[in-house]
Amino acid sequence: MKSTIIKWLFGEPVIRDYSSVSIASDIWEHVYLKVENDFIDVSTQQWLLSLDPVVMGIWSNKNAFNLPGTGIYKLYFTDRASSRNDVKQNAVAEVDLELFDKIDEHGGSLNLFRAKASCIYHISQLKISMLFYKFYKKPKLTFDHFKSLVATHSYPRRVRLISFRDGDYYNIFPMDLLGDLENENRFVFGLRHSNHSLPKIISTRKIVVSEFPADCKNIVYQLGKHHTSQPLSMDSLPFASMKTEKFQFDVPEWVESYKEINILKTLNLGSHMLLWGEPVNEKRFKPPAAHLFHIPFLLHLRRKKFGDQYENA
Repeated sequence: MKSTIIKWLFGEPVIRDYSSVSIASDIWEHVYLKVENDFIDVSTQQWLLSLDPVVMGIWSNKNAFNLPGTGIYKLYFTDRASSRNDVKQNAVAEVDLELFDKIDEHGGSLNLFRAKASCIYHISQLKISMLFYKFYKKPKLTFDHFKSLVATHSYPRRVRLISFRDGDYYNIFPMDLLGDLENENRFVFGLRHSNHSLPKIISTRKIVVSEFPADCKNIVYQLGKHHTSQPLSMDSLPFASMKTEKFQFDVPEWVESYKEINILKTLNLGSHMLLWGEPVNEKRFKPPAAHLFHIPFLLHLRRKKFGDQYENA
């Protein structure tokens, strides 16, 4: 009876936190930062880096735009590319941001913002409330926090694979709180404090990030079950692995590519630790395929309603 009611209300038999999708071409969603009276498209320059508090990192090029110091900024997540006049109309989520820190580099800055308040419009407000109070509400999750998490996930977050080794200890696990600044030769990670590898990564200041095709989803999610516990022995893994060129870290043989990264800076964001790194070596083995992304369930419902969906992974 319960699944029948859920399907009648939402068109889905099961309620999930996030949907796994496969994206091979352009991402339809866009993200715009309102700076004074202008809207800046930061879609490929914004990353969710912490969940409690919700922290966003937004890169600003010195030659593109500068942020005028501390203050409140607003981020708009839209379901399509939008002109300046259409950003608000096409928004599925809005987030008020407070700038609290930044990392300066020669070409610009990684600006760090805390989410202060959020509004979400993916589906009707009545259905959003029903979903939260019937399915998502937990003792430590408020409605405001829930809205901030949904809002800041409303641009598809690519899942990548992290590898680490220190002597006999190793770990391989997926992450979606990270970002690549190719033009600046930098990488940013938001790694949860509960991850057993974090102290070792900070100590050795080395990490490897790999790209993989979306059809490896199931085995990648199996690896994700061990990021907060002792990893399985290498002999028990259901795939062959290879060593990276410089660090000699283990990566699955089916990855498309990997980057070996030196950690330059760390910053405690709350539930997650920011790692700011410099790629020092890269290897590509296969051309890019469709990749695995996460979107919030509410965005999945919206896209389904309008008949414009990503392929399920």
